[in-house]
Amino acid sequence: MTSSHSLRTFAAGLALALSTTAAFAAAPAPTPFTATYQVSQGGQVIGEAVVSLKPAGNGQWVYSNQIKGTGGIAAALGANSNETTTFRWNNGAPETVSYDYKMDAGFKNKQRHTDVNWTSGQVTVDEGKGPMTYPSAPGMVDRNTTSYALGLALRAGKQSVSLPVAVKRNVETQEFKVAGKEAVKVPAGSFQAERVVRSSDQNSFNAWYAPQKYPVPVKLSQSDGGNLELQLVSFKGQ
Repeated sequence: MTSSHSLRTFAAGLALALSTTAAFAAAPAPTPFTATYQVSQGGQVIGEAVVSLKPAGNGQWVYSNQIKGTGGIAAALGANSNETTTFRWNNGAPETVSYDYKMDAGFKNKQRHTDVNWTSGQVTVDEGKGPMTYPSAPGMVDRNTTSYALGLALRAGKQSVSLPVAVKRNVETQEFKVAGKEAVKVPAGSFQAERVVRSSDQNSFNAWYAPQKYPVPVKLSQSDGGNLELQLVSFKGQ
């Protein structure tokens, strides 16, 4: 595997991995937190991900996912990425207001900015080559907040979840379901977790949740972003 290919799978895979929201009736208001993950590829630890949720005022929240390469080719290339979403808490559900993605690996940089105008019902996406627009959808989120939204749905007792997600050119409906319960051991502890799969491809995405304890996964594994695995190291409520 070349260095550039490893970098692409590292950044894209982590974004997708920590990346699944929709309207969830009667969901409680968000609670601030910071979660730290160990990131591995092919059994080798290659990075650390820190996910946090903080209030932004006026009924809005900031959900951040910061990733740093700490081992292997990711560390050698200085691979870092940052995803930041501002969402509003609307009728007991998160809805994206803006989303920013930045990836810096020394010789390669990538960025995306997304704005949602809920008054006009338009999404604007710009990756530095000129903006593109498309219609929004109620309860719509972005790839960064997907795993958080999925955790909220599980906490509310849902066994299947349909999420409208704003991607580059359109709103994409993503379907997930609980495949069963399994014992999981990660650095943060041992859990009897619910295993969630993506309905369209059950082998490429697996996330394990202890939803009554944490709104984010305790473990996540995926094959379509570079064979990555994330394990929860610590979770701190604020």
